[in-house]
Amino acid sequence: MITTLLIANRGEIARRIIRTCKTLGIRTVAVFSDPDADAPHVGEADFAVRLPGASPAETYLRADLLVEAAVKAGANALHPGYGFLSENADFALAVGAAGLIWVGPAPDAIEAMGSKIAAKKRMAAAGVPVLPELDPETVTEFPVLIKASAGGGGRGMRVVREKTEFADALASARREAESAFGDATVFCEPLLEHARHVEVQILADMHGTVWALGERECSIQRRHQKIVEESPSPAVGDEVRKRLFAAAVAAAESIDYVGAGTVEFMLKGEDFHFLEVNTRLQVEHPVTELVYGVDLVEWQLRIAEAAALPVEPPQPRGHAIEVRLYAEDPEHDWRPVSGTLHRFEVPGDVRLDSGVEDGSVVSVHYDPMLAKVIAHAPTRVAAARKLSTALASSKIHGLVTNRALLVEILRHDAFLAGDTHTGFLTEHEFGRIVDPQPFALAAALAQAATRGIRHLPLGWRNVRSQQPKAKFLVGEELVEVEYDPAQATPDVVTLDLNGVRTPFHVARYGDLVEVDSPHGSVSLRVVPRFPEPETRLAPGATVAPMPGTVVRVSVNQGDQVEAGQELLVLEAMKMEHRVLATNAGTVTELLVEKAQQVNAGDVLAVVEEQ
Repeated sequence: MITTLLIANRGEIARRIIRTCKTLGIRTVAVFSDPDADAPHVGEADFAVRLPGASPAETYLRADLLVEAAVKAGANALHPGYGFLSENADFALAVGAAGLIWVGPAPDAIEAMGSKIAAKKRMAAAGVPVLPELDPETVTEFPVLIKASAGGGGRGMRVVREKTEFADALASARREAESAFGDATVFCEPLLEHARHVEVQILADMHGTVWALGERECSIQRRHQKIVEESPSPAVGDEVRKRLFAAAVAAAESIDYVGAGTVEFMLKGEDFHFLEVNTRLQVEHPVTELVYGVDLVEWQLRIAEAAALPVEPPQPRGHAIEVRLYAEDPEHDWRPVSGTLHRFEVPGDVRLDSGVEDGSVVSVHYDPMLAKVIAHAPTRVAAARKLSTALASSKIHGLVTNRALLVEILRHDAFLAGDTHTGFLTEHEFGRIVDPQPFALAAALAQAATRGIRHLPLGWRNVRSQQPKAKFLVGEELVEVEYDPAQATPDVVTLDLNGVRTPFHVARYGDLVEVDSPHGSVSLRVVPRFPEPETRLAPGATVAPMPGTVVRVSVNQGDQVEAGQELLVLEAMKMEHRVLATNAGTVTELLVEKAQQVNAGDVLAVVEEQ
């Protein structure tokens, strides 16, 4: 019997496991790196153990420290969560060797699926359809997809459409795979255009029963990372579903699988091909839980205690959609961002699996996902409406996110029609422009109200002498408004917009002003009346867009470069980010070298224009 469980993970998945353990009466042990010392999962567990480490990014990858922490805290079981060491057979063996219950599949099953190259061969032998594997050293036909053999989540994955792009993409994929999984091995597959990413949730016990708990569609992805997931898939009919389930069960039985896992496929028309088996719980597992009315974490724990599954799985009910909310900047190529999340409030009848709360600090060391928001309803359209409304009504203050994109996707005609595929985001235009003027006006009126000027009209005029003024920055855009005395409070301003009274909720954190309304949300920065003198950069200076580590320097001092040419590559939050020349010219200064740590705003290189 499991009495005390160490969770070898962090963030939302640690909190998710803790929630089930509290229901079952199982005590929990959290582990944490120094940046995570005040994280929510640490406070919610019964015990917590600090993990020392050379760097915060590597702390959760130390199997020896995790096992030592479990023994020290008196745990008799360990749950790996997902990511980090969750699919590491050696870690599973070490946990068992320490006399602890491993909540997951047997090490042999993990090992069998640990290499995607070997896994494809094994699945082909079991009769599961697979795509041909291409040797990276001999690829001649394009487009192709480069994939990391040892892991997933978009790490080490590159689409290559032209032969001239292949060498650089291959080198970049190998570096990213090495950093994320400790294994630089990659392989290639033919790229299936306009295909769907569909996966089957499996659950198997130690007594030979294997459930196929429905399919999930995860086709909408950016940089090969899923951002919208749903169950069931709008493209899968009864006959295809029957074949998918049979293939998934055959895959599980071929490796004597025990526990929760996922068999992933690419689906085009009615044909599908095996991608991989994830020998762990998936990020998107909540949609399955809501549709089938099960707690997958509870079943993981019960199966680890040798419980038997019922012969038949439960029947599905309704439709569920999940979105991943990330701290990232859409104005700068979806660059991950870090900092303090001042307020985090998601209203409505939705499920929230979150690793953060009000006041949480999002670190540069880990994935920038803030939360998963999930809606369940009788129909797909109803679920999409419920989820989009909850997201649009949320108050997310302090960090820019992908929230607006998610709302646009959920309300897009093509999405509502079920016309989704892995190229969805490139096929359709997103990026609705929000007029910042009324948001800036609301911020100015709320600011005036804090000074006791509480009599303001519902409208405003653009030009009139002797009126109060306020200036704000929306991203890099300067917005200036003038206003007249009328009614307002420091927190809520109601404006008459073309005859429609519209409330704007205003919150201020130092010079940051967050304004939420039914038309969207805008973050503004107050422009001081007497700004400090700006530090001017040398012409052609390129600065670090975020904190990170230099993993490649692509030019030398004195080189001639073209605008858009790669100067260097930074790694941040386990992803590579190319730093490009903003103009053509000569590299007159190169101020960094490989493996150097840089801070946001540091000058990396100077390209003097020709």
